[in-house]
Amino acid sequence: MTFRIWLAVLPLSLGLLASPLPDTVFPQEWAVRINMAPELAGAEFKKLCLSGDDVPYVLTSKGVAREYNGGLALDKSFRPLAGKVATDITASPDGAVYYLYPDGWLSNDDAGIHQGRLPAGQFDQIAVGPSNQVVLAGPSGFALAQNDAWTRIDLNPKGSLRLMSASSRGVWLSDGSTVWKVMGGEATVVGSIPGIQVLDGTGPEVVVSNGEGILAVSNNAPALPQKLPIKSIRSLVHAPGGWWAATGKGAFFAWDGTPSRWANPSAGGTAPAPSIRYFAGRRWMADDDVVGVAPDSTGTVWVLTRTALQAVRYSNSTLAEKAAWFERKVRSRHIRFGLTAERRLPTAGDIASGEMIDTDNDGGWSCYWLASQAFRYAVTHDPQAKTWAWETFGALERLQMIHTNTGFPARTMERTGFKVSDTDRWNVAPDDRWEWKGTTSSDEIASHLFAYAVLWECAADSEPERDRIRNVVNRIATHILDHGLYLVDVDGKPTLWGRWHPEYLNAFPPAVFDRRLNSAEIIGLLQFAYQVTGSERFREKAVELLEKEGYRKNISLPMGKLDVSVVIHQGVELGDSWNHSDDELAFIAYWVLCRYALTPELKTEFVAAVNDHWQLERNERYPFWNFAAAGCGLKEYDPEGALWTLRGFPLDTISWRVENSHRLDLTHLPKNFREQEMAELLPPGERQYVRCNTQPFILDGGDGGHTEFAGDEFLLGYWMGRFVGAIGGPVRP
Repeated sequence: MTFRIWLAVLPLSLGLLASPLPDTVFPQEWAVRINMAPELAGAEFKKLCLSGDDVPYVLTSKGVAREYNGGLALDKSFRPLAGKVATDITASPDGAVYYLYPDGWLSNDDAGIHQGRLPAGQFDQIAVGPSNQVVLAGPSGFALAQNDAWTRIDLNPKGSLRLMSASSRGVWLSDGSTVWKVMGGEATVVGSIPGIQVLDGTGPEVVVSNGEGILAVSNNAPALPQKLPIKSIRSLVHAPGGWWAATGKGAFFAWDGTPSRWANPSAGGTAPAPSIRYFAGRRWMADDDVVGVAPDSTGTVWVLTRTALQAVRYSNSTLAEKAAWFERKVRSRHIRFGLTAERRLPTAGDIASGEMIDTDNDGGWSCYWLASQAFRYAVTHDPQAKTWAWETFGALERLQMIHTNTGFPARTMERTGFKVSDTDRWNVAPDDRWEWKGTTSSDEIASHLFAYAVLWECAADSEPERDRIRNVVNRIATHILDHGLYLVDVDGKPTLWGRWHPEYLNAFPPAVFDRRLNSAEIIGLLQFAYQVTGSERFREKAVELLEKEGYRKNISLPMGKLDVSVVIHQGVELGDSWNHSDDELAFIAYWVLCRYALTPELKTEFVAAVNDHWQLERNERYPFWNFAAAGCGLKEYDPEGALWTLRGFPLDTISWRVENSHRLDLTHLPKNFREQEMAELLPPGERQYVRCNTQPFILDGGDGGHTEFAGDEFLLGYWMGRFVGAIGGPVRP
């Protein structure tokens, strides 16, 4: 009876957590694809500039194009210019667009009074400074232009390179080594830097790039960011807090340390802001060959590549609003028979081409969605959340009932003849219109038990609902005990990974994590089964394993002593490297292990083991690790880091190819046991999209955009954070 009283009150106690972090508005970044008009097919995109009304104009080999309501087309607005191909375009400090043609220049702003004729072929660049001061450049040098007259600027340039940049403070010129400022018709030397390739005068300091960083021309200028991802820069433009750079391998924002919306849109609490925000790959743009970048007055960043115009936009959002967005996404295109599903995209990135497919762990991943909605119901009492959670419970329930092997959850199910993954692992159901996938592992058992435990605590309001949970848990636990602590498939043999017997577990050296992990899994299962069924059989077996078979000690084996001790099990090498799936399974198991501990003393030991593991994982700033640890009873964890990840979690969950191995601002690590390739944790939007069973310190990855994931890991992290009191409700000004 003592155990039952303890168990009955434990799930209601979360511990005294610190005050929740407020869910304040943050800038949510997302990519905008601009449709290209057919007339631009095959055009070369050369330059980007913004008008004073934030309209993007693009210089192309077929003429000047502009953005119209999400599309890019040749600009036919001014009939005299329609069909003409400009040599260059620019915008004045007040946003007037200027055009340079082989025989003249003009602007349509200010009643069209700014215009001038030119001798053919003399100039191919135009810049406009304050008071509509027009400066031209070409093979023969620099010149000032006023109406039909133009006057050469005698600078005696040393090289043939012609660079120009203008702002309200003047016009700057360079020949690749010297920088001059032109103001009121006078040119003065600003400074000299060898090897100048890019010139920018749009900010408070005139800066250049010479292939080695961003350098200030003035000797008394403040320090500028030097650890850049790519040294070869094509163009620079100043924006509040730093510079946007265009390169042949994407675009990046180099932060100067002053306030900026672009420094780290996903920052939360005390999480440090990175000095670089890097945008590359199909998540953000059509190709990485970036020609120019232009931030507008609303915070949108327009990016022109050789093949397309696109934008990175920032909408004010709360995490609650982001969660609602993901819930709509999951429900609209990721529910297959009540399970959450990946979408296979035959056409890369094309959601309309997608089809929901079975995978190896459909049941396991669906538990994330179920738990998120159960947590949501506990926090908000929204009946829709409860309905969705129980719908997925019904699918998990059916994974047990679709065959005759009592207590054995199938990995997944599909109508006969349409299975996709591992086709040799499937069996025909008694209803031959269906097939089910066997060889179930400990992964599914741990995941199912986590979902059932959360549902029991958060969204089982009636005895019939509790009976349903009680029955599925009882069947699983009874199956495992009846088969000697093994999960036995229809062939009468234990599955490869469904093994918790002491003879199996204790054969592993203490340095191999399976010994600790599987001990935590089976003890959590037996404790929870005892709680919901009251069967002494489950309690007695848990006590026997803990006290007589060493599982109590196994659960507390120190994470810091893991090494590469290799164990061969059924031809599979274990312990030769770190499997990050084990981290995922461990924190799922810890939730059940700690919240349903048989005694307060055991819970204290279990929480210490959780802390030991969390210390190893804390640098990932992963929401689930942090909030699961908090739910287990850990007082010190990292809610700020978890918010940083949730805010930066990309809305685009397609498996685009992402490459970071070429970046010079990252610290590459030598080969190591945990297979981490870099020291820095990049913002989620700069990494490949992976589930939480893959560690985030991987430089390159992705399948080229042929898979769309549900994004239910975000929902689990957010609603678990709300449930444990780490995240407060949404706050809008």
